Amino acid sequence: MRLVVAVLLLVALTACSSAEPAVSEPAAPPTTEATTPESTPEPERGELRFEEIARLEQPVAFAVRKDDDRLYVAEQTGRLRTSDGKTVIDLSDEVSGGNEQGLLGVAFHPTGRWVYLDWTDVQGHTHITEWAYDGTRATGRRDVLKQDQPFPNHNGGQLAFGPDGFLYIALGDGGSGGDPQGNGQDLGTLLGKILRIDPRGEPYKIPDDNPFVGKKGARGEIWAYGLRNPWRFSFDRETGDLWIGDVGQNAWEEVDYQRADSKGGENYGWNLREGDQPFDGGRGDDLVDPVIVYPLNEGGNCSVIAGYVYRGTKIPWLRGRFLYGDFCAGWIKAAPVGELDGAAEVGKVERLSSFGEGPDGELYALSLSGRLYRIDPA
Repeated sequence: MRLVVAVLLLVALTACSSAEPAVSEPAAPPTTEATTPESTPEPERGELRFEEIARLEQPVAFAVRKDDDRLYVAEQTGRLRTSDGKTVIDLSDEVSGGNEQGLLGVAFHPTGRWVYLDWTDVQGHTHITEWAYDGTRATGRRDVLKQDQPFPNHNGGQLAFGPDGFLYIALGDGGSGGDPQGNGQDLGTLLGKILRIDPRGEPYKIPDDNPFVGKKGARGEIWAYGLRNPWRFSFDRETGDLWIGDVGQNAWEEVDYQRADSKGGENYGWNLREGDQPFDGGRGDDLVDPVIVYPLNEGGNCSVIAGYVYRGTKIPWLRGRFLYGDFCAGWIKAAPVGELDGAAEVGKVERLSSFGEGPDGELYALSLSGRLYRIDPA
């Protein structure tokens, strides 16, 4: 995530790669369900209220645990804390403190027995680290995956277990401007990718059905590629579809989409393309188009923050809408899944850093200023 506007001033560098894009057909989100004579008409759009429920230090990521009603929040400064203030893990003395570095992601294993953190060490390199967790103490620490970072920005950071039970990991292109090393299109590196692994291995296992397993010169961990800085992604808890917010270079922010029945291997275009436009003259075949694009430097926009498709019950009119926002501008929009160009602004959160989804499908918003909000009907 580009958490400071200064990153926008980086000089765009031309880069290319010899990696051949995988064949991947663009997929559009499904249309919303039609109203039938027997169904209840869609409720009229109302207002949202952002109820502050906790104050933390630079909250950037959010997770829930099976059979546990507490909310777990990762602070960029290095602590994993519960919404009631308890510190579960403290990496404050180990994380780097750059603008886009620190503790960046958290996810619980579907069983609730292990917790995983994505963080950068004092050299700026990314670690995915596991702890056993019994609801009280985190023990048995071990590194699952480490990735060297050539530059201090574009670290990605999102962790989430998919409906298939595997751990998905977002890694940015390695940083600087314009992807100077061509990592986004290089299948020989994990940078600029979303990975898919089984973390309960030694140190992890690569699923046999990952799209690049056994392909010469490609890393088997890769699930999707052509990403610049996929700061936040989420799975639709009802459909299993994947939504990816990819932070742009200097012109366009984008949200990418992958259907639940995908076999992986999608190429989302970076650095051949930014948003839906060629980047520095780049061209490529079989690139998957983003489903949402909006301009940078218009109305204070700077970094897309992908949220969730709302599947809760407290806000009937919001159901089936995808929430996303912008870090600098602070707006939050809701777009009907089947009509994404019908997005409407539904609120504002200063320094919006992330969204969270509770066990009941209700949504939360995090502010880097320190506030955790529950999204309620007005």
